[in-house]
Amino acid sequence: MNTVAELVTDKRSLTDSWTLGGVEIPNRVVLAPLAGIGNWFVRLQAKRFGAGLVISEMVSSFAVHYRNERTCSELLRIHPDEHPVSVQLFGHDPDVMASAAERVAQAGADLIDLNMGCPVPKVCKTGAGAALLEDPDRAVALARAARSGSGLPVTVKLRSGQRPGDQSGAKVARALAERGDVAGLCIHPRHASQRHSGAPDYELAKTLVDELPIPVLISGGLHSAERARAAFEQTGAAGVLLARGSLGNPWLFEQLLERRDEAQPPTKQEILAELDWVIERATEHVGRVRASRYLRKFYPWYVERLGGGRKLQADVQRAPSIEAARELIGG
Repeated sequence: MNTVAELVTDKRSLTDSWTLGGVEIPNRVVLAPLAGIGNWFVRLQAKRFGAGLVISEMVSSFAVHYRNERTCSELLRIHPDEHPVSVQLFGHDPDVMASAAERVAQAGADLIDLNMGCPVPKVCKTGAGAALLEDPDRAVALARAARSGSGLPVTVKLRSGQRPGDQSGAKVARALAERGDVAGLCIHPRHASQRHSGAPDYELAKTLVDELPIPVLISGGLHSAERARAAFEQTGAAGVLLARGSLGNPWLFEQLLERRDEAQPPTKQEILAELDWVIERATEHVGRVRASRYLRKFYPWYVERLGGGRKLQADVQRAPSIEAARELIGG
């Protein structure tokens, strides 16, 4: 029988450090890849609030392979304070993936993540994203190519399947763990046709956690500290990935890491100060002219956090300049 001390020692916590493919990670709270959003300053923001690992928005392996200027200068930009950081690639061609992975390693990434769960038709019709859930051999080939091309640990993020009742994602996960030379997996246990709605199948995630010989992380539906902790405990996952729940709410990382009381939401001053930080970083990222448009996707998250309704969100998005948007928000 375990002693009390042993039981305490066995208790898993999101604040525990761990290693993924030999990379030291200070805790088990991770920023998920956010398509079209997860640039260097969004990742840096998550790091500032405690994230142990951050993952980039998905990046086309073909765009990297062919050295698309904007892709390489903006999407592969890594800030020195982000580490450890993973860059997520998507694609369907192993040779192109190996080439892109090599370039990502040169850019300074610590890990590479492969997207095998994106449900967007323009991605799937190329044989990438969630389309790979129906092609385990290609999925394995892509993972091995990314590993050989980069020399970095490779992880994969996938979904449970394409359609209701489909668990092809579990089959692909098993193939990757056995033959793909991957360091870990993240399962978003919703089928691709659900997109981001519906109840995640955390029992399927638990099955993979128990069965596979590599770390399995959990994503999907983790919009609050309470839900993230519950999923972590229910599944036994190696960690949790925060996605849309962290948009405009980086304080969620602090809450999960027990650095902030969940009963004390950020003040108006804190929210406005964080928005100012985002505005400054966006300007640094793409210049002031482009930033005035680029920030339109960011404003509603902070307006909502401030208690503003849909009309104010829409008005801010239509603002002709950063100054006009800031005035509407009331800072």
